[in-house]
Amino acid sequence: METVSRTWKIELHAIPSTTLTDQEFLTGRQDGAPVMLTAALRLPPGMAKVPAMVLMHGSGGVSGQVDEWARFLTDLGVATFMVDSFTPRGLDTSFANQGVLGRLAMIVDAYRAFDVLAEHARIDRQRIALMGFSRGGQAALYAAVQRFRDMHGPKQGDFAGYVPFYPACHIRFRDDERLVDRPVHVLHGDADDMNPISACRTYVSRVRQAGGRIHLHEFAQARHIFDWPLLDKPVVLQGVRSNAGALLAEGEEGKIYLAGTQVPVAEAIGKFTLHPTLGHNAAALAASQRIVTNFVTQVLGE
Repeated sequence: METVSRTWKIELHAIPSTTLTDQEFLTGRQDGAPVMLTAALRLPPGMAKVPAMVLMHGSGGVSGQVDEWARFLTDLGVATFMVDSFTPRGLDTSFANQGVLGRLAMIVDAYRAFDVLAEHARIDRQRIALMGFSRGGQAALYAAVQRFRDMHGPKQGDFAGYVPFYPACHIRFRDDERLVDRPVHVLHGDADDMNPISACRTYVSRVRQAGGRIHLHEFAQARHIFDWPLLDKPVVLQGVRSNAGALLAEGEEGKIYLAGTQVPVAEAIGKFTLHPTLGHNAAALAASQRIVTNFVTQVLGE
């Protein structure tokens, strides 16, 4: 796609969603607490229908990092729909306590964002993809699970593809290796000690063995949030638990346990390591921009 000038139009939209616990999500409950989310839609100039990317933020909420990707994509001629899953729920961040919002709740938000975006006069609903970062990357990755799509998915169509950045892959869900028939590109740093790449390697291998269209792009010496130049000096999240040190698994009735045990998550929290580090990596950012550009051309192109 050709680069366009930055004469964008920006619209603010409401997205009706629900807040489900992980157990409610996994058991197919539909009656979570209603919430009205907000999202910023950035549109390329012109009147023609365009492809779009739904953007899901990480544990820090909507940030300049997500906005930089919105600008990058819109310059490629792709509309971006930057969803805020935190502020309407009264949340600022989830770094200190990931339990303030179920890990799977943002998958529902992404599906509901698709339905709103698909109704927009400027958006080609056949060319809407999903990108997310960290917690939002986990949502973007597991939104491609067929079981989750069947239970909670969009009513107006399906995502054309998925681009999760450095997601957490440490929870094994039932039937999670069976994905929808769409391309999934996972971008991850091999020095990430917040969401270790090793768990994603294992997950991607299982999905590929099941025939899934998934690819893992690994970046050498890249830390968590490698794509934000503002983090030019590494930042240690003092007192914050990572997703390293233990694996979890879905058990009966949608409950999550320490893998191979009946120890619930709340009791296993001490097994996760402390003080993960965030940091920019210029080479990884440049490579990820090339990968995203190719994704736009191959998946969202005419």
